[in-house]
Amino acid sequence: MTDYSRFVLESNLIGDRWTGADSGETIAVTNPATGAQIGTVPASGEAETMRAIAAAKAAFESWSKSDLSYRVGLMNRLNDALLDNQEALAWLLTCEQGKPLFEARGEIAIGAAYVRWFAEEIRRAKGEIVPAPTRDRRLLVTHHPVGVVGAITPWNFPSSMLARKLAPALAAGCTVVAKPASATPYSGLAWGKLCEEAGFPAGVVNILTGSARTIGATIMASPDVRKVTFTGSTEVGKTLIRQSADTVKKVSMELGGNAPFIVFDDADLDAAVEGAMVAKYRNMGQTCVCANRFFVQAGIHDAFVKRLAEATGALVVGSGTEEGVQQGPMIDLNAVEKVETMIADALDKGANVVTGGKRHGNGGTYFEPTVLTGATGEMMFASDEIFGPLSAVFRFETEEEALQAANATRFGLAAYAYTRDLGRAFRLNEGLQYGLIGINAGLITTVEAPFGGLKESGLGKEGGSQGLEDYFDTKYTAIAGLGL
Repeated sequence: MTDYSRFVLESNLIGDRWTGADSGETIAVTNPATGAQIGTVPASGEAETMRAIAAAKAAFESWSKSDLSYRVGLMNRLNDALLDNQEALAWLLTCEQGKPLFEARGEIAIGAAYVRWFAEEIRRAKGEIVPAPTRDRRLLVTHHPVGVVGAITPWNFPSSMLARKLAPALAAGCTVVAKPASATPYSGLAWGKLCEEAGFPAGVVNILTGSARTIGATIMASPDVRKVTFTGSTEVGKTLIRQSADTVKKVSMELGGNAPFIVFDDADLDAAVEGAMVAKYRNMGQTCVCANRFFVQAGIHDAFVKRLAEATGALVVGSGTEEGVQQGPMIDLNAVEKVETMIADALDKGANVVTGGKRHGNGGTYFEPTVLTGATGEMMFASDEIFGPLSAVFRFETEEEALQAANATRFGLAAYAYTRDLGRAFRLNEGLQYGLIGINAGLITTVEAPFGGLKESGLGKEGGSQGLEDYFDTKYTAIAGLGL
């Protein structure tokens, strides 16, 4: 076991101080694999949040004007610090969130990759000189850091989701007040410690734990916070968008999903099953881009289900810190009960369980990875996000039928399809109403490409060159009287 104790930080970082809540109240953090308490974090509220915003505002005055080479240098040091501490951070992540260690290591690595990417990408954030209608003018378009950024992150990817927000903000010259999820706060607080050790000035990065409702409302109400970036449920995202109106903040929202995974008769069956396992069971099915509905064409349906069920039944379930484990516990009992409700609803409406379908013999929040057939549009998971290890398989006949069913949702985050027909691949690109599309690929997230949804799955993009845009204000300046 790797010692991660130096990252079990039981204080908040506000300005240059690590401090508890004014009330002295704390929130217990438990290991979902064992139920044992790891430690506590401050139950901060409005007063602490206001101080963090003030610290970020004060730091913005100098940070926003700092040399680009200085900011890039610090970000490179942060990247190195993440990789130097990858094993300890991975153990911390697994112990508070539950995912297997190999997934946790990957999450730390991609978080570091986001830092490195935006340290490089900020060098290419160019303005423009626009051709003027008259000779004696020059028209400039320039980009400037937006200001203090509020970042609210989820429990399912508590390190990499913060990386996708923190890295572009810091590169652009913004300062940050971050609120990690209460279920997995230590991975967020660890970023504060590493930023401090890398040499970021006090107040540039502030990390707060506590009431999501109170901290979020305080961030949204503050006129000093000019942008808010949120990853979480669509319902909470809508509330934050409404709250942003009073101060006309920029917002970027990465919200819920209901990803279709379409397998056509001409698909490579081996590749489709391999992609399905990654798209469905990564992080125990608790990802926003997780395959939610499997649409399988009639000619390949039975063969695909047989192979998927065999692979699903072979998954090793246990504590994420144990060697060889592929599926850890779910985050809490509420998550388990939601999956149970969806399975019961589907069985009542004619579906059949092929493998799994119930709580795992390990007890606690462990659940058997499940494959279910006979899914129809009337079942709960047809419209609601599962967020658990349940594969619901629908049968279809025609491409048009599959496309219509795939789009029959208010969400539009990720979609997947397996086919060898090149023309169909382009038709899917045009027809699928999703921000992320994987053709013959079940894992498509990468730092080089924009991440974000359509419809009620969100606003804005994270990653790629587009990931910097929301952290800038764009100004147009006309310079006249040049005597040219």
